[in-house]
Amino acid sequence: MKKIAVFPGSFDPFTVGHEAIVKRALPLFDMIIIAVGENAEKKNLFTIENRLRMISDVFMGEEKIEVTRFSGLTVNFCREKKAGYILRGLRTSADFEYERALGHMNRMMAPEVETLFLLTGTEHTPVNSTIVRDIIIKGGDASIFVPKAIKISKYLSK
Repeated sequence: MKKIAVFPGSFDPFTVGHEAIVKRALPLFDMIIIAVGENAEKKNLFTIENRLRMISDVFMGEEKIEVTRFSGLTVNFCREKKAGYILRGLRTSADFEYERALGHMNRMMAPEVETLFLLTGTEHTPVNSTIVRDIIIKGGDASIFVPKAIKISKYLSK
């Protein structure tokens, strides 16, 4: 049976921290599905199509990665994709508390799906999408916080 992990998130934008988690997890799984969540109630800077494109650009040519969108519960998406794992990155103790509660709830709903946490590298601890998005909105240079394959202006829609 293939070891398939789902790495869910809004990824608005996808950061160097996200990229590092995926790269470190690649040897652990046969496939990692980077699942961009659709949430009509959330105000995103990048359209879902552009978030899918930017992540696909980062992992172009990597056969063990699939980039797709999803809506609804992550555990239901895992079942649909026959994924036995949810992959999450942890930056801070606040992340841990939130992710721990979510992981327990997911396990109660889908005991066949394990949640695995990877700690971010210390160099990525302060990097989060909310702050990166704010830098972009205010006209700052966020290029050091996103993967090299992402040129922000290419993905901004008017």
